[in-house]
Amino acid sequence: MKMKLTKVVVKKYKSIQQPQEVRIEPDITTIVGMNESGKTSFLQAIAKTNYFSNDTDFKFDVTQDYPRNELVDFEDSQNDQNIITCTYEISDVLIKEINQDFGEGVFISTIISDTDSYKGNGIISGVTGNQKKHLDFLAKNHALTAKTKTALAALPDLKSVMDLTPEEDDKDFAIILAHVKKIVDKSTWENPLSQHIYLKYIQPNFPKFWYFDDYYHLGGKINLTDLRNGLVDEKSKTANALLELARIKTEEIISSSDYERFIALLEASSNKITNEIFKYWSTNKNLDIEFRIQETGGVKYLDIRVKSQRHKITLPLDRRSKGFNWFFSFIIWFSKIQSDKNSDFILLLDEPGLNLHASAQADLLRFFEDLSKKYQIIYTTHSPFMVESNKLNRVRTVLETDAGTVISDSIQEKDADTLFPLQAALGYDIAQNLFVSKNNLLVEGPADLLYLTVMSNLLESNGKKGLDSNITIVPVGGLDKVTTFISLLRGSKLNIVCLLDSFTDQKGKQRVSDLVQQRIIKEKNIRFFDEFSENGHTVADIEDLFEKEEYLKFFNAAFEKEYSVKITDLDAKIETILKQINKAINKDRFNHYRPANKLNQLGVDKSYFSTQTLSRFEKMFLEINKLFI
Repeated sequence: MKMKLTKVVVKKYKSIQQPQEVRIEPDITTIVGMNESGKTSFLQAIAKTNYFSNDTDFKFDVTQDYPRNELVDFEDSQNDQNIITCTYEISDVLIKEINQDFGEGVFISTIISDTDSYKGNGIISGVTGNQKKHLDFLAKNHALTAKTKTALAALPDLKSVMDLTPEEDDKDFAIILAHVKKIVDKSTWENPLSQHIYLKYIQPNFPKFWYFDDYYHLGGKINLTDLRNGLVDEKSKTANALLELARIKTEEIISSSDYERFIALLEASSNKITNEIFKYWSTNKNLDIEFRIQETGGVKYLDIRVKSQRHKITLPLDRRSKGFNWFFSFIIWFSKIQSDKNSDFILLLDEPGLNLHASAQADLLRFFEDLSKKYQIIYTTHSPFMVESNKLNRVRTVLETDAGTVISDSIQEKDADTLFPLQAALGYDIAQNLFVSKNNLLVEGPADLLYLTVMSNLLESNGKKGLDSNITIVPVGGLDKVTTFISLLRGSKLNIVCLLDSFTDQKGKQRVSDLVQQRIIKEKNIRFFDEFSENGHTVADIEDLFEKEEYLKFFNAAFEKEYSVKITDLDAKIETILKQINKAINKDRFNHYRPANKLNQLGVDKSYFSTQTLSRFEKMFLEINKLFI
């Protein structure tokens, strides 16, 4: 883009009464707020400054746009009112282009502003052309006598060229004079060169604004007669865009009785659109678009239907998923600006993907990221799934107050309802990413997490094999929650392996068996500590992978003020060391996390453990790693 929007100041526009200054990001800006807070007004005010088409809906109108409670007084006054000031950053490419034509250093502006008002007294600021440097450029690059070159370079401004008397040998003076007259004549600015540069280079390169909201969805049945007669609403605009994309004129369909050619053209366009959609639409890829042209009561209709390849049925487009309809309509409407290769565009999207499922909204955000490489995007939302929690710098909040709409950076806002999408987005992101990754090893609790982490790090620091770094250990909060986690994570298409204590609860064992039978998880991906413990029993916990003397060391350290258990206190006939300690201290259960946490705090090295213990853990890690390959 040759010019990028960097800041917008809006005032006296609908619900926006006091000046609201909003920084615009170079890629994506997210406007978050409740319904009726003023988000749409903000987008529409921007769109009206330079809309991409000659659309009466996107022109400022004092009756429709001026705050109603002040409208009568304003109309009675002779004063004008500025509505919006858009500030742009000019690219080095455009500056270089101007200076190549007018001379190095003639144009050094990097920031300009464009202000719109209700009565048409717009203001352009920041465009400055250096007349002296341009005169130097003209003198150096034209065939003139030395005397005239010196005189030309000494002039204060371009208008003074008119008063210069050329020498007989000044071959190019007539060319210079014609060039200067073209700039000076009819100029209304104090600096005619600035105005000339603005009209020739800046104004044509202002990015155009393209607005899209939920009302632009295509209907399932389009009245072609109404289209031909110029019926204008949002749906008809999108329908016209579809026909333009297929290079079909409405009149041609209405006057024809053979529709095969038109359907072929529409299907060709539709195939291109659906291929584009399915790059990002992961929800259901088994859909096709079909077109039919029908006549009822002398009126011809274009019937757009969506066919499910899986169920072999078709439904009108507006009776299928609203999310798919939104995506399909968006791509059609978007194609209208893509066909304009000579302009830059900024996309203004009002509540995009409102009817999309959370995972489909994530697909839409991925789509926006790709689009933002070429287009600036400003979109509004109140959905937490349309807020990227790792990019909160992009967020601006919108709040309705007694003084009108207030727009601010997200960190400044204190209204709980306005902040809810941001808080929810953060909470969702934490839930998704604090523990869960692509490869997940499910264990029962935080003690297992600590033991596995400590032992893996210790083995790796001594050149042995630990748990692969791309595997995330996920404590699920107890054996009874394992099946729930497996189901949830499996729905997210993640790799899952379980490493569990031996089942003593038959119900839990049955639930896991059911998941295996239903092919939700493979049987080989459910492993138990008794496979690696070598404790002589068929039941084991992770604590049984340590030699008993070792475990007792950090158990006693953790409970030094409460217990002191010796190896001779343990009953070897009992299956696990945890149960043996329970009997020794005469308790049903002690806090299993405390010894694990104590081990983590001790910062031990390999000398703390026997060769057998290290070998058991390494063997277990090797087996677990294989399951993720």
